[in-house]
Amino acid sequence: MAGPRSGPLSGIRIVEFAGIGPGPFCGMMLADHGAEVIRIDRATGGRGGSTPVSQKDVLGRGRKSIALNLKSEEGIALARKLAASADGIIEGFRPGVMERLGLGPEVLLADNPKLVYGRMTGWGQTGPYAPYAGHDINYIALAGALAHFGRADEKPTPPINMVGDFGGGGMMLAFGMVSALLAVANGGEGQVIDAAMTDGTAVLMGMIHGMKNMGVWSEDLGANMLDTGAHYYDTYETADGKFVSIGSIEPQFYAELRRLAGLAEDAAFDAQMDRRAWPDLKARLAEVFAAKTRDEWDALMEHTDVCYAPVLTMSEAAAHPHNRARETFVEVAGDMQPAPAPRYSATPTDRPDPAPMPGDDTDAVLAGLGMDEGEIATLREGGAVG
Repeated sequence: MAGPRSGPLSGIRIVEFAGIGPGPFCGMMLADHGAEVIRIDRATGGRGGSTPVSQKDVLGRGRKSIALNLKSEEGIALARKLAASADGIIEGFRPGVMERLGLGPEVLLADNPKLVYGRMTGWGQTGPYAPYAGHDINYIALAGALAHFGRADEKPTPPINMVGDFGGGGMMLAFGMVSALLAVANGGEGQVIDAAMTDGTAVLMGMIHGMKNMGVWSEDLGANMLDTGAHYYDTYETADGKFVSIGSIEPQFYAELRRLAGLAEDAAFDAQMDRRAWPDLKARLAEVFAAKTRDEWDALMEHTDVCYAPVLTMSEAAAHPHNRARETFVEVAGDMQPAPAPRYSATPTDRPDPAPMPGDDTDAVLAGLGMDEGEIATLREGGAVG
């Protein structure tokens, strides 16, 4: 069972209705930064159709888990009682599901007017797509982001599910939760947060929209400085089949790239910003990087102002000296996981606790609501809790 946690959100209680992807990511962020997060799992097992729970589940870390039967009146009553004791809840069901359970915003905010009610969906609570299923790839497609991930003359490539689920979804909801909790702390009332991955993804594209508005971003795939169009902002394969990344945008960094790559005297590379020259210069750089191993390029370009880094796998990243020095990854239940981020000088966060199994903390959570052993046993015998 996760105990009291340190961090800037210490003392905040969040009730999380179990789900997959962006909802749990939001819960992880809040728990990482000190909130007490109590996850409501299904008493019948599983998490609403998600994969089986494991202590290796990074998104589930730092929680308490209570298993409730939300198909029973007693289970619904317990969920309401728990929400009444909380500062916020997060749920990721399709619009209308919580209302049909009797746990919608009108009900829970009537019980607890200071409650922050966070809703995580792909399409949002309203709009023509709202009732229908989707996944990250669909949300970032509709938001106008997916069309711009990929190389020229190739099809758009989803950046796994970083942009919709986690950047535009879970992280936006976490930001919304903290913002609304701050409003309550300043004397405001509770409210509902409608966090749609389409909306959040559109916000993440803010800089690109600005560049397009100023006429410096083409909607053609792979034709711009930041989308692999430019030779000085791309990845290159090395002699050992590995890859390095180059981001030498500014003139002084580009000059350092040319110097260390042996191209300082090559006049062709003077045309850094000539888009017509980019394909040829990219081909030339590909030949240069293919002549040495990644380790050899590391020895030459790490700790310089080239704007260089080796392209590391997850396992390699955990072992890299820079990440080790900053403790960017920590061991939890025998496995390496990303450490909580960002860092705080006055309210440091704890090392995460492993994810609980469904119902691990049912008795403790109910006891915290004032129930004795006999009442808990009766609820278990009646199937309201698991």
